[in-house]
Amino acid sequence: MESNLKSGFVTLIGRPNVGKSTLMNRLIGQKIAITSKKPQTTRNRIQTVYTDEERGQIVFLDTPGIHKAKNKLGEYMVNAAERTLQEVDVILWLVEPSNFIGAGERHILEKLGRVNTPVILIINKTDTVKKEEILSYIDTYRKEYDFAEIVPLSALRGENTEILPDLIFKYLPYGPMFYDEDTVTDQPERQIVAEIIREKSLHALEEEVPHGIAVTIERMKERKRGGITDIDATIICERESHKGIIIGKGGSMLKKIGTNARFEIERLLESQVNLKLWVKVKKDWRDSEFLLKNFGYREEER
Repeated sequence: MESNLKSGFVTLIGRPNVGKSTLMNRLIGQKIAITSKKPQTTRNRIQTVYTDEERGQIVFLDTPGIHKAKNKLGEYMVNAAERTLQEVDVILWLVEPSNFIGAGERHILEKLGRVNTPVILIINKTDTVKKEEILSYIDTYRKEYDFAEIVPLSALRGENTEILPDLIFKYLPYGPMFYDEDTVTDQPERQIVAEIIREKSLHALEEEVPHGIAVTIERMKERKRGGITDIDATIICERESHKGIIIGKGGSMLKKIGTNARFEIERLLESQVNLKLWVKVKKDWRDSEFLLKNFGYREEER
C-alpha cells in the first residue's frame, strides 16, 4: 500500500505580493501564512502540509518574495527563497496576468535556468482580467521557458485552484509521508501568534512603518484553570516616530491591532486570550545580524 504513495517538497516562488501565501492558505484549507498588500509580508520559509490518504503528501514551502535586497533582512529573505529552488521536487512560480515580463520576472527566469526541477507556472489573479486575454499571457511566458505545466487561476476566489494538487502529484517521487496525517504546519504556535500580530499591524498601519516592524512573544502561558491563555508580545520598530504611530492617539492604534489579533489568535488556539502588547524601538534592527537572529530570522532553517 505504501508504495503507491508519493511525497515531496514544493516551493512557491514569485515577486513580492503576487499571492503566494493566499494560494498556500487556499490549498491547505486554513490560514497559516499571513497575507497583506504590502511587500515583504512573508519573511521566513513556512512549511505547510497537504495530505491525501490515497495519493500521499505535498509539503509546501512558502518563501519570501525574490527581489533585489536593500539590507541584511532583504539579503536573508532572498537567500532563503533562492536556496529552496535546489532542494525541492516541484517549483510553483506565481506571476501576475500580463504580457509584459519585467526585470523582477527576468531575474527569476535567470535563477530557474540553473535548476532542473520541474516548474509549474501559475498565472494568478485571473479574476482581475478578461478571460479572452489569458491565452495571450500564457503564450508570452511559454516562449520564455519550458514549463512542466501552465495554470491560470485566482487564489483569492478559489477559481481553478482545485486542479493543482493533481498536477503536483504527477511530478512527485514515490515514497512514504514525511508528517502525520493531521499535521498542517511545522510552525510553532508562538511563531504563528507573532505573525498574526504582525499581519494585523501591517493592515492597520501607515505605509512607512510596516517594513520596519518585528514581533516577539515574551510570554505565552495557559492558565491552569479557566481555559485562558495569557500572551505578552512586543512590536519592535526602528524609530521613535514609528512608535508613536503604532501606539496611536491615547493608545487607539495599539488597541485596534490587539483586538484584531486577539480575535484570530483565539480561533487558532481555541481558547480565550488575554493579549498584552508593548512597543519598543530598536534602531536599524533590519541591518543587525544579532537582532535578526534574536527575532527568529535564522540562516539554517531546515
